[in-house]
Amino acid sequence: MGKNSSRELKLKKDNLKDIDFYFITDSSLSRNGILSDVNNAIDAGCKIIQYREKNKNSQALIDEALKIRMLCKDALFLINDQVDVALAVGADGVHIGHEDMQYKFARELLGREKIIGITVHNEHEAIVAEKAGADYIGLSPIFVTSTKINAGLPCGTQMIGEVRKKTNIPIVAIGGITKQNVADVIISGADSAAAISAVLNSENVGKEVSDFINIIRENKKKR
Repeated sequence: MGKNSSRELKLKKDNLKDIDFYFITDSSLSRNGILSDVNNAIDAGCKIIQYREKNKNSQALIDEALKIRMLCKDALFLINDQVDVALAVGADGVHIGHEDMQYKFARELLGREKIIGITVHNEHEAIVAEKAGADYIGLSPIFVTSTKINAGLPCGTQMIGEVRKKTNIPIVAIGGITKQNVADVIISGADSAAAISAVLNSENVGKEVSDFINIIRENKKKR
C-alpha cells in the first residue's frame, strides 16, 4: 500500500465514529440487485458498505466485490468474513464474527492499516474485542431479527449503554433495527446502525437509507 493510500485509509479509520448508517448487502433480499442497492445507498450519503454474501464461490465473490469497490470511492468498503476476498480486491477491511477467522490471524494477514470490525453480544465480548485491537464492534442482535440464522437472543438497547460505558471504539448496532426504533438505539450510545430487511425489502433503497441517515444524525445531536 502506498503512502497516499495509507493516509487515506487512516483518515477513514479516524472517521469511523462519524459513520451514521451502516449498509450491508444481501442478495437474497435485494429486489434490484446488490450493485444497484450499493449505488443507491452511496448516492443517499452512506459512508460504509459491507459486502455480505453466503451463497457464491470465491471467484464469484471476488468478481462482484471488485465491482462494488469501484462504487465505493467515497465510502468505506468492508468484506464480511472473507479475509482472502478482502485481500484480493483491496477492500478497506473486514467484519468478522466468532465463527470466522480469529482477529489476530486476520490482522496478521491484513496489516495494521486495514479496518477490522468484530461482532459482539455483550459488554465482556466488547471489552475483549477492543483490547484485541478491533477498530469497531458490531453489537448484535439488538432486537429480534430474521435476517441472520442463530443470531441469538436480543440484548436490547440497555446493552448498548453498558457497552458504551466500558469501551471507546465505535459501536454499530445490528439486528431488528427499523426507522421506528433506531432513535432509541442512537440515544442509547450507538455510533451507527445497520438495518438489512428494513432497507432491502423496500421499493426505494436510496430513500430508506436517506431516512435512516437523517434520523441517526438528528438523534446524535440529542445525546
